[in-house]
Amino acid sequence: MQPISIILADAQYLIRVGLRHLMDRMDDIEIVGEAKNGVDLKILLKNQSPDVVILDHLQTNNFGNDVLKKIKDFSPKSKVLIISSDDDKTNIYKTIESGVNSFLTKQCNEEEILNAIRATAKGEKFFCSKVLNFILEKSFAKEEDCDPSPLSPRECEVVKLVAEGKIAKEIADILNLSTHTIYTHRKNIMKKLQLSSTSELVRYAITNGLVTP
Repeated sequence: MQPISIILADAQYLIRVGLRHLMDRMDDIEIVGEAKNGVDLKILLKNQSPDVVILDHLQTNNFGNDVLKKIKDFSPKSKVLIISSDDDKTNIYKTIESGVNSFLTKQCNEEEILNAIRATAKGEKFFCSKVLNFILEKSFAKEEDCDPSPLSPRECEVVKLVAEGKIAKEIADILNLSTHTIYTHRKNIMKKLQLSSTSELVRYAITNGLVTP
């Protein structure tokens, strides 16, 4: 089985060294190039077609505002995983809407980074808890017709599937998300509804007409 091919695109040398150190220990991941600016990245993409480009979109002096478009132009099959220190909600929303596959912050741990790489390579979406909370916050703010339910449409889908007896992996496959994302959804749902068990969640689903008993 071919390892997941990666291009690291980050202006910060220490970040690239840290990510390389992490991935070099994995048999199923291979770094095929590093780019410290847009020129480097363009040259690499002309010669490589990586499975995943890991990018910090916040470094506009090095990669430019059109870097995501350039990745798609030069290597349309490559998936994009953002690993950034960006914590501005507007920037994160805009970046996700531009078509990136996954988004982590630089505070994420080793397990999250490796899970994100593997999920992204398979075409799945992967967001860390902080970014996912931003997405849910925006989604909920727009869904006024969901009142009085505090859940977003996506969370309602997850509740329905949990109540139908589906496990996290099955739900992830159905919704085309990573298992990690499903666990994060579930944690947020339980917190919003102030529930502590699956049976309480099933009862909520039945009471609110999400499933038929």
